[in-house]
Amino acid sequence: MKTYTIDAQQKKLGRIASEAAKILMGKNSVDYAPNKVADVKVIVINASKLDIDAKKKQEKEYTRYSGYPGGLFTRTLGNVIEKKGYSEVVRMAVEGMLPKNKLQAKMIKNLTVTE
Repeated sequence: MKTYTIDAQQKKLGRIASEAAKILMGKNSVDYAPNKVADVKVIVINASKLDIDAKKKQEKEYTRYSGYPGGLFTRTLGNVIEKKGYSEVVRMAVEGMLPKNKLQAKMIKNLTVTE
């Protein structure tokens, strides 16, 4: 198993997430197959030192829906950071960039985020 380390210090969230998603999918290896989980581990360090604007912390919203009437929940980026930390923000960004299929849960298990 190959391990990749990404330093998130003074970098934008989207740049880190897209780089991690590409590696988790295995697109940087010569034996890439879209129907297989790549044999890699991705470690993101210094997640708390990400370059996130104050405006984005207030205006970026994450929504989820329970399926029931009136069950739409929204929370801001700042609220997520306050409650769960920067590691949850990075995990959600990477997960959003992975393919929406049965392999997504297996790929995201190979991601480790440290603050």
